[in-house]
Amino acid sequence: MSENYAKIARDGLWDKNIVTGQMLALCPALAITGTATNGLGMGLATTVVLILSNVVISALRKTIAPEIRIPAFILIIAAIVTVVDLALNAWLHDLHKVLGLFIALIVTNCAILGRAEAFASRFGVLASALDGLMMGIGFTLALVVVGAIREILGSGTLFAQASLLLGPHFAFLELKVFPDYPGFLIMILPPGGFLVVGGLFALKRIIDARKPTIEQEIKQMRTERVFTAAGVLKPKLETGEEA
Repeated sequence: MSENYAKIARDGLWDKNIVTGQMLALCPALAITGTATNGLGMGLATTVVLILSNVVISALRKTIAPEIRIPAFILIIAAIVTVVDLALNAWLHDLHKVLGLFIALIVTNCAILGRAEAFASRFGVLASALDGLMMGIGFTLALVVVGAIREILGSGTLFAQASLLLGPHFAFLELKVFPDYPGFLIMILPPGGFLVVGGLFALKRIIDARKPTIEQEIKQMRTERVFTAAGVLKPKLETGEEA
């Protein structure tokens, strides 16, 4: 069971990351990541929707008829998104004004409906909640990374206005990375989003291509070492004698 939970976590954070792995939810990934603060706010809102929708759909999976499951899933997701939208408008109004229409568009996020269909409708509540959490964290990290790169290169700051958008408790995140930085306008504009997201796609594929080689090297290093009778780990010589 622990191995299954570990795989769920690995899939959400890396292997099946919503942005870099599945290439979904690219609209918010490109449109609202002008700053890391916006990316964090959108990611957290989506994470809440993912967890709640997965839990509700998993709990109702045996009562929803297969013929109407997709409309039922969308209705559940829309209801949860409405609650999140109203909550943001009430308690984080400044962030709600920045994210605007993209909060309501979480309903059309293919990743949320995809997790409901592929996972929550087939597995238990606990596993589905973990899947929603890990997918949400992976999505949030991707948005924050894209937003951070664009913000640092575009304006020389990091998590600008976090205290205004997310509340005073997030004031510690605000950093001035490059004082008196003139700025690089293209990184804040939509083309900057395409450049950064494309770079992340390429980086992930390079790392994934290197993973089998790295794992093979680690396995080979382990097989080339033997334990002596005293329990001391020593390298094995090519002649077969101990060092």
